[in-house]
This record gives sequence, structure tokens and C-alpha cells, in this order.
Amino acid sequence: MNRREVDPRTSPLAAFAVQLRSSREAAGWIQDELAERMSYSGTHVSAVETCRKSPSRSFARKADLALGTGATFEVMWQVIRDAVLLEGFPEYLQYELKAARFRTFELGVVPGVFQTARYAEALAGADIDRGSITPELATERVALLATRQKRLLRGLDAPLVYAVLDESCIRRVVGGHDVMVEQLDHLTCIAALPSVTVQLVPFSLGHLRPLLLPAVLLTMRDRSLVGYTESASRGYLEREEALLGIWERAYDHLQVGALAPAPSVDLIKAVRKEFHDGH
Repeated sequence: MNRREVDPRTSPLAAFAVQLRSSREAAGWIQDELAERMSYSGTHVSAVETCRKSPSRSFARKADLALGTGATFEVMWQVIRDAVLLEGFPEYLQYELKAARFRTFELGVVPGVFQTARYAEALAGADIDRGSITPELATERVALLATRQKRLLRGLDAPLVYAVLDESCIRRVVGGHDVMVEQLDHLTCIAALPSVTVQLVPFSLGHLRPLLLPAVLLTMRDRSLVGYTESASRGYLEREEALLGIWERAYDHLQVGALAPAPSVDLIKAVRKEFHDGH
């Protein structure tokens, strides 16, 4: 059989096609066997794998269910159709979906992977008020975040997650006191997951904080590193080994200077009480 090769780097649709073929072949199935498990035709699966047809959300969800891939294909489907993602972020997501270890440092806001729906909606609502996105696109952004969370925190292939948060993340008011109480309760629950480590960088560390901008480090299953950071207008994917080595050393120093996990949770609970009592 002639096999049409697709380059996953050309577009989110191509990345979906290549991942579907790779996952199917890893399961040892031909297209008709996967199609039967998904209640589609083999012709339909072939068309998606060769980029002749774009997948629907239903197709993506059924692929995840049949292949046991958590929310991988649903996330990729949302990237295909989401017009509000920063330039560079769709490419980053293709790596995030395959990462074995996820390390993030955040300033000012709780990282997206830990946000409650109301907290995320408050941030998206601020963008609507500024005129940078429409309400419809804001809804899509929150939906994509929820799908990523399902894969990163609850999926069968979920990576180890390490998060270092500046103290400003838990003190900056987003959405009001009720939203913050709910968010901090949620963060406490997430910190208790066996695959998650949360540490806080107290304000007292001051100018000694080794990272000055939010950043993500992904360790892939072959032990290679990929980095990601953002400006106000776009995202930046970093693959250069020398620079990633600097990022990794800075992250290690950041973890050493941060509070240990248990004291970090204690601080989250203390700030949560302040929001509750100040309501």
C-alpha cells in the first residue's frame, strides 16, 4: 500500500494525523480495526491520517477512548480550531502532550494547569473587556485549558508535574475573594496528588530569585529538553541545549530557595484563610 507521509511540523492538523497513525500502529491495529472501535469507517480514519479530512471533536474523543490516550487527541483537536492561542503555543502543545516531566515557574497568576474554571473565566473575561478576544473565543480558551488539565493531572500517561509559584500567584486577587478561596482550596487538593509537587517562592527571597520570567521546562521520554516562555504577544519554544541547560540550573536553584512542599501548602492555607476572613 502506498503511504502518504505527513510532516507533523507543518500544521496542528498534520500533527494530529501523525499522532493518530503513530498511536494506532503502536496498538498493532490497521485502520479498519481502529475505525471499528471508534464506529467510523476505515476510509474516514485514512482521510484523517493523511490530512484529507479534519477531525471532529467526537472523532478526537473516540480516538482517545479507543487508544487509551487520555485527552491527547481532544487537546490536539482544540489546537486545530482555536484561533486565540499565542503564536508558538500550538507547537509547544505538541511537545507537552508527550512530556514525561513538566516543570513550570509562574509569576502573578496561578498556572493554567492548576486553575479552576471560575479563575480561568475571570482572566479570560479581563481579555474580553480589553477587546483582545471575543466571548466565544474566551469560552474556547477555557475549554482547552480544562482538557489540558485532564491530561496533565488525571490522564493515564500524565507526566510528573513540578510547579514553583511566586508568592504573588496566591495573593493577587483574580475574580474576587470567593473565586480566590475556591482556587486556593483547589490548589491545596492538587498539591496532594502523588504526581504533583508544588513549592512557593516567598517574597522574602527578593532579588535572589534566579528566574525572572515565567517558564516551562518539558523533559521528553527520550530525556531531551524543551523550554517555553511567553511575551505579551507570542510564545517562544526553546530547543537550544546550552540555553536550556542555563534554564534547568536556574530552576534547580529556584527549587532550593523555595519553601518545601509541606510549608508551601501551609502558606496556601494561611492565605486562603485571609481571603475567607476578609470577605
